[in-house]
Amino acid sequence: MKAARLAAALAVALPAAAASDPLSLFGISAGKSGSGLSVPMQIVILLTLMTVLPAAVMTVTPFLRIAVVLHFLRQALGTQTTPSNQVLLGLTLFLTTVIMQPVVAEMYRQGWEPMESGHLTAQQAADAAARPLRQFLARYAREKDVRLFVEIARAPAPRSPADLELRILIPAYILSELKTGFQIGAVLFLPFLVIDLVVASVTLSVGMVQLPPVMISAPFKILLFVLVDGWNLVIGSLMKSFYT
Repeated sequence: MKAARLAAALAVALPAAAASDPLSLFGISAGKSGSGLSVPMQIVILLTLMTVLPAAVMTVTPFLRIAVVLHFLRQALGTQTTPSNQVLLGLTLFLTTVIMQPVVAEMYRQGWEPMESGHLTAQQAADAAARPLRQFLARYAREKDVRLFVEIARAPAPRSPADLELRILIPAYILSELKTGFQIGAVLFLPFLVIDLVVASVTLSVGMVQLPPVMISAPFKILLFVLVDGWNLVIGSLMKSFYT
């Protein structure tokens, strides 16, 4: 049920849905009332969304930042493939669901439900459902990145964040999240880099040149991470960064 609501909410929020007559693109007419979508059209939207949804989840949600940070954390620990990609992606997906649930619920309430009841057309529902998503993206998109894409798109300068279009907000949000993820990843690297430097200096001073320092430093890095309850600190800090 939650997956269906997520798919429906993101479907009406896509910029393509704001076309003047989106139904004519598929050769399918609206419902008998003229304001709602017919069953075939709903099926077309949901099937199309199955190919768009993974990219949308990875780019316009906190999935991007969390995935980048967890990747840096695994590299800093030097554990190679532990945790595995499946574990990291699964954890990232569930954390993203927790953060995005209020936004998706609001998109569903403002867009899909009125359209199903016949109170809004497809275009009006798309505009209504895009408002919560636009507010979320504008909250974390840096002004510098927004300005960059406003100049690239040659769009008029917005008077307020509410005037920004999704075609500008989405790439600006992606760049902002990438920068934030790399900043957090660099901070995570520092304590483990110190351990690597100390171990490398000790092994070199005692003449252990044939033993890779990584093999010696790995247990110390894992021990440090466990002693400070690293998973709780990292995940807690990541989640709190979306609520401040």
